[in-house]
Amino acid sequence: MPAVPSLSLTRSTAVAAVVTAALAAGLLVGTSSASATEVRIHDIQGSTRISPLAGQPVAGVTGVVTGVRTYGSKGFWFQDPRPDADPATSEGVFVFTGSTPTVTVGDAVSVSGTVSEYVPGGASSGNQSITEINKPAVTLTSSGNPIPAATVISSRSVPGTFAPAGDPAAGGSINGLPLQPNKYALDYYESLEGMNVRIGTSRITGATDPYSELWVTVKPDERPTPRGGTLYNSYTSQNTGRLMVQSLVPIAQQPFPVADVGDSLTGTTEGPLDYNQYAGTYTVAARELGTVTAGGTTPEVTRKQKRSELAVATYNVENLDPTDPQSKFDKLAAGIVDHLASPDIVAIEEVQDNDGAKKDGVVSADVTVGKFIDAIVAAGGPRYEWRSIDPVDLADGGEPGGNIRQGFLYNPDRADFIDRSGGTATTATDVESKHGKAALTYSPGRIDPANAAWKNSRKPLAGEFTFRGRKVFVIANHFSSKGGDQGLDSQFQPPTRSSETARHQQAAVVNTFVKKIHAAQKNAEVVVLGDLNDFEFSDTAKLLTAGRALEATAYSLPVSERYSYVYQGNSQILDQILVSPTIKHYQLDIVHINAEFADQNSDHDPSVLRFRP
Repeated sequence: MPAVPSLSLTRSTAVAAVVTAALAAGLLVGTSSASATEVRIHDIQGSTRISPLAGQPVAGVTGVVTGVRTYGSKGFWFQDPRPDADPATSEGVFVFTGSTPTVTVGDAVSVSGTVSEYVPGGASSGNQSITEINKPAVTLTSSGNPIPAATVISSRSVPGTFAPAGDPAAGGSINGLPLQPNKYALDYYESLEGMNVRIGTSRITGATDPYSELWVTVKPDERPTPRGGTLYNSYTSQNTGRLMVQSLVPIAQQPFPVADVGDSLTGTTEGPLDYNQYAGTYTVAARELGTVTAGGTTPEVTRKQKRSELAVATYNVENLDPTDPQSKFDKLAAGIVDHLASPDIVAIEEVQDNDGAKKDGVVSADVTVGKFIDAIVAAGGPRYEWRSIDPVDLADGGEPGGNIRQGFLYNPDRADFIDRSGGTATTATDVESKHGKAALTYSPGRIDPANAAWKNSRKPLAGEFTFRGRKVFVIANHFSSKGGDQGLDSQFQPPTRSSETARHQQAAVVNTFVKKIHAAQKNAEVVVLGDLNDFEFSDTAKLLTAGRALEATAYSLPVSERYSYVYQGNSQILDQILVSPTIKHYQLDIVHINAEFADQNSDHDPSVLRFRP
């Protein structure tokens, strides 16, 4: 099949160039005549993701209004109460008005306008398109009509296979493939695009976010975590039961419910099935929203390390800077003291400079860190000491001007830091042998900061510690984010993970450095940890552990407990701790205090590793 042309982001004009190219490629049927054609909604939707009438005017399209959106992308959905016999063709469609619609639910209307395929986020996002009618002329024919019966989305109706393989001739796109709603979950959801749908009582797998969204699963037995989430542990076997839920009722009229992972959305949730612009995923635009029933999920508390155990933790503190409210510092401090039991060493990521995200040349973070340490003391914890290296201004990614970096907090009553001066933002630390023992040339020191792998990303920080007379090398990391990757529900299947390239290079650099330490001292004990922005089963992790330089401690946990982050209803690992093979009999605990909760101090859960050096 010929390549599917790019789809326009513009809603207000017909996508003439797209239609011309698609007609030439044989992907669209019909003509490009300017005369409007009388059609039914299922004729507009067609049996693929792209309307066979895209770019064409239509007239007299009839149906009953099932949902009205008065905020954001304003418009309404309407549905033909007389469906055809083809399960692949949706009977509902969105009408983009651009202003507050004058129709109400239950109105029977006749709509004329131009059929469009709108790609939320733009063609480069890889998102699927939404079939719409633009420039509408709407005629009200009657009011108070019954709404077409909702299609129930359930564990029985959603197929277990996620998506078809994309067409190689179309660059991996599934847009031109015939929908098979009985075989593939993405095809099933697409066949319901714009239609009135219903879900029953469903487990909440993604907490309420700042945008008044939450995630549920209609498949309660699909990879459940012990705390009520849905585990993500494979690129090739996606969780098909996840759906996002929003409300069509403006927040000013009805506040969106606050829910945590493990709660349930009980009763009936019903409304049109949308494809969300920002999440790039299928969404129930709820006209009627169920009730949140608490599941009893509470923040975890880890045990205190024994006197002979070294406790090393990682915690992404999410763009911490002095302009944050004191409550954030206090809650993060309580996490360190009350939930992590005051680890001996804490690698913290996303520490911003002293005035936060301002492009003013400030790079020092002593005020940020000092405020955090004071909060820890006030919470009853130790007065940690701090080691880090200030970055070059605007060189390490993150919020522009924030100059995020990672660093070490350590309890001087429990562990000692070996200072070897000279390390700077651009000076690389190295490994040397002293009396048969490995040592860093600079401690703290950055690992190969000039390497292109770290362009616009955080450079790893290495430090030497001693605990009860034994030396431990600790390397704090914050690898490049997943920004730019295509979404799981992308039109390209499998989605492209373009951000992996940088993380693979970064993992190889860290692996090489660890091998240098082992070359200088075979039995050296090394801990590599931080926000790696990748999964325990990823190639990034495999490159880090290559040559048995390290092992991923995540595999010491039961599969269902391997997660530190919740994204789009998937519980997954981004934060990892890896150790050299010389470290044995360790205990890893991912302490769930943030990611599953609407009230978050950070979007990451911290992890702590306890072992005897």
